[in-house]
Amino acid sequence: MKNVFLKIWAIAALSVFATSCSEDEDDTANQQARVMVVHASPNAPAVDVRVNNTVAASNLAFPSNTQYLNVNAGAANFKVSPTGTTNYVIDANAQLNANANYSVLAVNTVNNISASVVMDDLTAPAAGQAHVRFFHLSPDAPAVDIAARGGDVLFANRSFNDQSTNAARATFTAIPAGTYNLDVRLAGQSAVALQLPAVTVEAGKIYTVFAKGLLTGTGAQALGAQVIVHN
Repeated sequence: MKNVFLKIWAIAALSVFATSCSEDEDDTANQQARVMVVHASPNAPAVDVRVNNTVAASNLAFPSNTQYLNVNAGAANFKVSPTGTTNYVIDANAQLNANANYSVLAVNTVNNISASVVMDDLTAPAAGQAHVRFFHLSPDAPAVDIAARGGDVLFANRSFNDQSTNAARATFTAIPAGTYNLDVRLAGQSAVALQLPAVTVEAGKIYTVFAKGLLTGTGAQALGAQVIVHN
C-alpha cells in the first residue's frame, strides 16, 4: 500500500510540474516587446527588415520608420538587406525585455552601416508638455548643439550616434508644447549650421528628432532633420 501511495504521489507531482512548466513556457512565449525600425543610413537603398528570420518590413526607404512591431521578448535577431535580397548588411542581436519599447536604427553610411538599439520610454508627458529627444545621425557632421532660437540650448554637444554608447543620450526631455524655431550650431559655438523652422510639438506626444543625411550631401542625402512621432 505504501508503494502504491508513493507511485500515485510521484505521478501527481510530475503532472503538476509538467503543467507548471507548460504554463511558464506559454507565459514566456506570450511576453512581448515592441520594436520600431528606423532607416537612417543616408546613402543606403531601401531595405527589407527581418526579425528572427521573419520579414517584418519591406522596402523601407531612408529616412522612414516602421510602426511599432510586436516581437517576442528575449533574444532577438535583426537582419537588414537591400529590398528583395538576402544580402544582409546588418545582422545584429539584442535582448528585449517584456513590455518594453525599443527603436532599432540603421545608422552610418552604407559601407559602415550598423544597428543602434535604444529603449523608448513612452511614459505619458505631464499636462501641457511633450517629450522630445535628439539623435545625431549624420555621419560626416561634427558635434552640435540644438537650441531654441533666441533661447536655451536644448541638447548640448551631441556627436554622431552617441546614443549607442551613452544610454542617457536616448532619454526624452520634457518641454512645453508649442512651435519652435530651432538652430543647429557647432558644439559650443553661436554660428548656426542649420535652421529648423516651425517645429511643432503637441501636448501629450513623444518625439524623436534626428539629424539626417550628410554634411556634404545633396538632394535626398542633404543635411536635414527628421521627426518621428512615437504615439
